[in-house]
Amino acid sequence: MERLPDGAHLLRGGDLGCARLLVLLRQEAKQLPEGAVVHLETSDPIAPIDLPAWCRITGHGYLGPVEDEGVPRYGVRLSPVAKATDPQFPWRVVG
Repeated sequence: MERLPDGAHLLRGGDLGCARLLVLLRQEAKQLPEGAVVHLETSDPIAPIDLPAWCRITGHGYLGPVEDEGVPRYGVRLSPVAKATDPQFPWRVVG
């Protein structure tokens, strides 16, 4: 993950499907402070549907599409009170 000039963190997902991208985000988010903004870069056409749904399930904030030339990016603000998810199935809340 790299840091962008605006302070957001960029997670390049490439052509990963949304499920694999969420597993990666879940792992990387552990290292970031509460309230951090992550821009997810992915060519997955389902991301604009899956990411807002995942944010609603977990409590993270979906910030919508991020303006950038090239590969689509979507913003997520990490919540300090997010619900934990299964390590292998990030759309399943545990506990």
